[in-house]
Parts: sequence; structure tokens; C-alpha cells
Amino acid sequence: MVRRVSTTLTSPATAARPAAPRRRTRLLALPEARWALAATVAFLVGLGCDVGGAPPWVYGTLYAVAYATGGWEPALEGLRALREKTLDVDLLMIVAALGAAAIGQVLDGALLIVIFATSGALEALATARTADSVRGLLDLAPDTATRLTDDGEETVPAAELRVGDLLLVRPGERIGGDGRVVDGVSEADQATVTGEPLPVVKRPGDDVFAGTLNGTGALRVRVERDPADSVVARIVTLVEEASRTKAPTQLFIEKIEQRYAVAVVAATLAVFALPLAFGADLTGALLRAMTFMIVASPCAVVLATMPPLLSAIATAGRHGVLVKSAVAMERLGEIDTAALDKTGTLTEGAPEVTDVRPLPDSGLDADALLALAAAAEHPSEHPLARAVVGAARARGLRIAPAREFVATPGRGVSAVVEGCVVEVGRVGDAGLPADADDTHDPARARSPLGSRPHPSAGTTVLVSRDATPVGTLVLTDRLRPAAPAATAALGALTGTTPVLLTGDNAPAAARVAEATGITDVRADLLPEDKVNAVRDLRLAGRKVLFVGDGVNDAPALAAAHAGLAMGRAGSDLALETADAVVVRDDLAAVPAVVRLSRTARRLVLQNLVIAGTFITGLVLWDLIGHLPLPLGVAGHEGSTVLVGLNGLRLLRERAWQE
Repeated sequence: MVRRVSTTLTSPATAARPAAPRRRTRLLALPEARWALAATVAFLVGLGCDVGGAPPWVYGTLYAVAYATGGWEPALEGLRALREKTLDVDLLMIVAALGAAAIGQVLDGALLIVIFATSGALEALATARTADSVRGLLDLAPDTATRLTDDGEETVPAAELRVGDLLLVRPGERIGGDGRVVDGVSEADQATVTGEPLPVVKRPGDDVFAGTLNGTGALRVRVERDPADSVVARIVTLVEEASRTKAPTQLFIEKIEQRYAVAVVAATLAVFALPLAFGADLTGALLRAMTFMIVASPCAVVLATMPPLLSAIATAGRHGVLVKSAVAMERLGEIDTAALDKTGTLTEGAPEVTDVRPLPDSGLDADALLALAAAAEHPSEHPLARAVVGAARARGLRIAPAREFVATPGRGVSAVVEGCVVEVGRVGDAGLPADADDTHDPARARSPLGSRPHPSAGTTVLVSRDATPVGTLVLTDRLRPAAPAATAALGALTGTTPVLLTGDNAPAAARVAEATGITDVRADLLPEDKVNAVRDLRLAGRKVLFVGDGVNDAPALAAAHAGLAMGRAGSDLALETADAVVVRDDLAAVPAVVRLSRTARRLVLQNLVIAGTFITGLVLWDLIGHLPLPLGVAGHEGSTVLVGLNGLRLLRERAWQE
């Protein structure tokens, strides 16, 4: 008999239907990427023909294709801006490229076009991928829910639920709406909302969230929030709002593009018109003005910015940090405050056995107690059970076979092991006083929408044999080995101790803070609380780096001056929202990439001084004396090559180690 369920994830109507594919924009689906690819291919083929000695009409035609395919869009945008009485550097780049072509420097102009087209394509891809992830977050919530009525039950779209509806949530289903448990006991995996590493025990009176996964028990839930106002829906809204309100991500050079573009155009017209007014011949005035346009064009200024940042991106990538753009690399070096998530960031996000305590009269040593608990837990899929079994295997212990295994939601497991009934459950749920449960069970106590007691920093489980307690095991979320050194390094770089922002309980947060030297600890935070904390820091004048990994961290990643996500266990939304991703989950890479970014910013400033010096010298030479066009081109190209090579210094291994 087929069982009715409350979500389309496991309902008979959809059981045979393949999972919906992840909505992810392909690179070549973007017109910007297709035009950039066409321009790049035409340029590279033309360059090969040029170097190989092909007839000029061959490579000239290919360069013209590169101009057209890569330049039409920025030219159109520039003309639109001009119509609105704004002059941007895109239009100036097109004019400079055409000017270069007019005096025979077709290769230089085509290269400039390709650089701008590629940059625009990467920006469009980053925007599209972030939008994909925001839309995909809605897939966390189920499409349907089972609503209980006076006549029985009915399957309804989750979007049609109303406050006061009573839902039936069967084992293994996603909860259809934010609400409160009125009947039943189970555990819910709500890591996507709160970031907690362990499933949370749910009993009557406890809050639950839409999209979180129910465990082995059945629950009846009273809906207390409209679907449009659920925690998952609010996360989507927060990410979108934070992305829209984030300050424009302009590179340093882009901040002066308007004035620079206007100044160069005005000066070029003046250099052309003034000599004519005083009787100079047309050809000489035009040649001088064109020379001025070439030597004053911002090619060297553009290369002053991009090679250091792109070299830093390449070096970071070799060491497991994916920085998504030059803008992101620049912003990483500007931060003066670090805010860190706990679970999955400073910790590994998975429980481990940290203490084995046999009772004095049990007749068991630590290994025997752990082996007994592992035998009873072996058939279970619970994260705590996997941690116990893994600890026993790590010690090379024999795990005896178990019979008559029973898992009781919210209490624990029992099984017959070598003729004895072995029970393993959390303290308070397995035979100790009930008040001990609230002391040692952070999962049960967690209730972000309401009040709750204050738990301890670990989970204690009691092991009983034939109804007699024989010992306890303590499980905690393991701290990453590099966490203390990484937080200390971030503190040294920013001059302030990092802030800990976590959705986990206060004692668990305090344990991690003590181990890492963090003094500013903010626990029990929902996603909007993390965003508010980041915004408060920014309102205080701080440029915040936020490091996180989960869906619940995505709004804060978007709201921060720079966001960095842990890659291995990071959610799709966090990875797409962040400015950079630590692919190998190596926390030591976080301060390293900040240092690298600051070095890149210093090289950018050096290059701008070099480029500015060359441009000023060549311009004065052209205005005061007579600068031959070939010498002007040589000086312009020489400055371009010099700043490019200076930026490539960051490709060396020393750049990361320093």
C-alpha cells in the first residue's frame, strides 16, 4: 500500500519523477559572453595571422571583427550615457581604440576591446549566477503539505497554507510551513536556517521552520506564519535587498573615470582646435591631436589596475581560494573588521566523540563502553550515531552485531548486543533526571522563535546495559585546527578582534570563542539578526569581512563589505553570494588572501603613479614640444608593458607566503 505524504519530495505522484535540475545559467547563455568569445577568437586568430606573415587584409579583417563584436555593446552603452549627459570610460575606450586604428595601431585597439568585452561578460555571469541561487533557495520549501481537516486530510500547495492550519508531517518529509508542534516527538534537521550541526529534538510547543527536514517521528504542526513570511522566504528577501543596497562595486580607477574621460576628450579637442585657430595646417593639427589621444589614453591606467588584481586572483586560486572578480579582490583588502560564523566555519560542522566516561561500577573501560555504544548505534543513520560508530572504528574496536534495533524519536536507540539490552540516549531522555536534558541537550533547547533554557556546549549521551547506566559519551562540534591562528591573524590584520555571529546556542558559541580568543560573541541569531549585526558594524564605519558557509549566512555575506564562503560544505546560495570561496576549507587561507589583496592594492597604486608619470611626461612633450608619433606610441606602449610586468609580480609563490 502506497503511503500518502505531505510533500512532493516523496509523494506517489512525484516519486518516479526525476529530481528537478539545478537552475544554473550557463556561460554561453549570456549574450555578453557570446560576444566576448567571438571578439577573443577573432583577435587571437588575427594575431596569429599577423605574426605569421599573412596578408594585411586577412588579419585586418579579423581585427575588424574583434572591434565590431567586442565593441558594439560598450559603444552603445557609452552613447546612451552620452545622451544622458554622462561620459564614461567605456566610450573613451572605444574612441581610443578607433583612434589607435586610425593611425595604424590596430592591434593595440583590438586588445583594448577584448579586455573590456571579457570584463563585461564575467560581470554578467556573476550577476546571473547569484540570481539563480536566490531562486533556487525557494526549492528548499516543499511544493505541497498535508493539511488535517474535520473530514480527514488533504494535500494542498504549501503556498496556500494559512495561519492556523494543522499539518501532518510524516518521517523524512520537509516541513510545509513555519509553525509550532502540537503533537508528536521527532527531530528536525534545520541547519539551513539556524546553522546548527545536529538535528533538533521537537516536542509539543517547539517551533519548526518551513523547508527543514523531519526525522523519524510524525509531527502535527500548527501554522503560525504566512508562507510569504516564512524564514526561508525572508532569507531570499534579505539576500536580494542586501545585494541591491550594497554600494556600487567600482574599482579604484572607475571612481575617476567620468572626470578623466571628460578631461581627455576636452583636451584632445583643444589640442586639435587651438592650433587651427592660430593658422596651423589641418594635417599637423590632426596628427598632434591624435598623438595626444594615444599618449593620454587610459590603456596604461587600465593595466595599472587589472594585472595586480588578476595576478592576485590567480595566486589565490592556486592556494584554494576562488576570488570571483577583480572588484572582489580589491574589496578584500579594504576590510578592517572580520565577522565569523561558527558551525562549518570555525568548526567542521559535524559531531565527534570528545570524551568517554565509564561509570565506576560498570566494569567497563573507555574502549569497552565506546564499543558497546557503537554496536547499539550501528544500524542508526542519526549524526550522533555515525559519530559514535566512527569513533569506535577510529580506535580499531570490534563492533558487535545488534538485534532488535529500535529508534525512538527524541529519546535514542535500543538494541540487543551479545545478549544484553543496550540503550543509548541523550541525558535526561535515557534515564537521568529530566532537568538534566535541558542542561546537556542544545538541540532540544534550540527555539529561535521563542524562549528557551540555556544549554551546555556539548551533547551528553547515556549508555545503559539491561536498564543499568554504565557510562556517558560527550560529543561536540570539532574546532578546525587552524581556527585559533586564523582568528589571531585576522585580528592582527584589522587591528580589532573578530566578531563571532552564530545561530547556535550561547554556551556552544562561548566554547568556540574561548578556544579562538574571540571576545565579541553574538549567539542565537537568525539570518536577519546576522544581517543586522553586519549592518550595525557598517553603520559604525567598519568595512566588514563576513566568513560563513550556510544558507542562513547568505544574507550576511551579501550585506558585508566582502563575503567569503567555506567551499566544501557551503550551500549553493552562500557560494554564489560570497565574493570569494575557500575551496579547501583551509581557514589559514582567509587572512592570507586578505594580505594578498592588500599587496595587490599597493601595486595598483604604484602602477597608477608610473602610468600617471608617463602620461604626464608624454602629454607635456606633445603640447610643449614636438613628440613624434612613433616615439609617442613607443612611450605609451612602454608604460603599458612596465605596469603590466609590475603587476605580474604577484604570480610568484612568495606573494602568497608573505
